[in-house]
Amino acid sequence: MNLEIDSMNLEIAQNKIIDFIRNETRKAGVDGAVIGISGGIDSALAATLTVKALGKDKVLGIHMPEFGLTPAEDSRDAKILADWLGIEFKTVDISGIISAFMAVVPDSESADRLCKGNLKARTRMSLLYFHANHMNRMVMGTGNKTEILLGYFTKYGDGGVDLEPIGGLYKTEVWELSRRLGIPDPLITKKPSAGLWAGQTDEADLGISYVKVDEVLKRLEMNETPETIMNTLEISTEQLNSVMKRIERSEHKRKTPPVPPSN
Repeated sequence: MNLEIDSMNLEIAQNKIIDFIRNETRKAGVDGAVIGISGGIDSALAATLTVKALGKDKVLGIHMPEFGLTPAEDSRDAKILADWLGIEFKTVDISGIISAFMAVVPDSESADRLCKGNLKARTRMSLLYFHANHMNRMVMGTGNKTEILLGYFTKYGDGGVDLEPIGGLYKTEVWELSRRLGIPDPLITKKPSAGLWAGQTDEADLGISYVKVDEVLKRLEMNETPETIMNTLEISTEQLNSVMKRIERSEHKRKTPPVPPSN
C-alpha cells in the first residue's frame, strides 16, 4: 500500500515549522539550539529544519552512542548528517554513565530491558539539557506525530524537550519531506530504531508497519469505525487493538502532570 502525500501541503508544513522554530527561540531569548542526532531520519529532519530556521552556527548536534550496542552505521550516519549540515558536532559515549548508575542502584541487574532502555533515553536528555543550559540554547525534540500519538517515546527521556519541530508530521511525511530536502539517503532508507537494545526496531515493537499505522491514525482522527479501518487497510483485529491501546495507555505522556483541585 502506498500513501499519497500532498507535496504542496508538505511545503507549507516545512515553512510553518521553520517559522515556528524561529519564533519560539526568539521569544525564549536563547542563542540557538541543541539537538540529539541518532543517525536516524527523525533527528536528521529536525536538525535540518532547525538549521534552516536559525543558521548552522546556532545549532549543536550531539550523538550519544552506547559502546558495544549502538551500530557503527548510526555513528557514521550521524557524522554524515552533521558534515552535510555544517553544524558543530559532538559525540558523547553514554556507556560509562549507564554503568556508573547501575553500579550504585541495588538489584539494577535484574531490571528488564525496557527499564534500562528508558534510563538510556533519560541520560541522553540530561546531556542535551546540560549543553543547552551551558550555551543558553533550547533543546529540540525529534519526535514525530506517529510516535507522539502512540506514546512511543520515553517520558522525560526523548520526550523531555523544549520544542517538537516535527511533532505535527506523521512518520511517512517525515520520510517524504526528508527526500524533498535532499537529506543523505542512508538515513532515509535504514530501518527505524530507538537503539535501546540490540536488534530493536520500531516496526517490530509496534507489530505493524509505519505506512499502515499512519493510515490507521489518520482514519481514527476522522472517526472511522474499527470495522471500516480493518476492512479498508486489511489489518487484523490484534493490530488495530494494539494501536488503540497504545493511544489510550500513553495519554499521560502527552499531558503535564496532573494537579489536585485547589477547592
